[in-house]
Amino acid sequence: MIRILRAATAATLALSIAGCTGSLLPGQEPPPKLYDLTPKSTFEEGLPTASWQLLVESPVAAAGINTTRIALKRTPTTLDYFAKAEWTDRAPALVQTLVIESFENTDKIISVGRETVALRSDYSLKLELREFQANYYDADDKPIDDPTAAPTVDVRINAKLVKMPERLIIASTTFGFKIASPSNTLDDIVLAFNDALGKVLKRVVGWTLKTVDAYEKENKIRRSS
Repeated sequence: MIRILRAATAATLALSIAGCTGSLLPGQEPPPKLYDLTPKSTFEEGLPTASWQLLVESPVAAAGINTTRIALKRTPTTLDYFAKAEWTDRAPALVQTLVIESFENTDKIISVGRETVALRSDYSLKLELREFQANYYDADDKPIDDPTAAPTVDVRINAKLVKMPERLIIASTTFGFKIASPSNTLDDIVLAFNDALGKVLKRVVGWTLKTVDAYEKENKIRRSS
């Protein structure tokens, strides 16, 4: 379930100052509606158990999506944002947190964290958030004229696995999904974001565990031969 949060503290303070009428101060805009997304908690069976430690770096992203605002595109070459709605964190930071939580939910890895915890990692996962928006154009890249038409949410992440401390890239791939929103309401659009990102998270986690496991086994054989 999507966790919908509101910027309650500032709003509550403003309402207290205004009195008991429940109205905002003159000229004051209501706070934006805040949306959160959820980590992945179900995975394919048979994922290998990791004895190594993983550092998940903060995803790189273009300035247009490196923001708390929820992005949309009406054409492939334009970028806009939904009004009066935001993510609970910048999109790359939000994705990084969900990647880490998804790894933890597998119960398959001894240690996973981010740069700020000073984790001594055996591997680093570098991510690039390449697409994270709702698209309002058709397969021919033409804008959808119908104002009630629902968008298609596009989420795409490039992942690179780096062996530490050598900083050797051992594998790289890209995962992406497009999910049609069931309606043009923001709640449904965020549900489509959650669905698309969840599918990407599942594959990033599974690919990482299997790729490093295969690399470790191959290099163990080489060292012992």
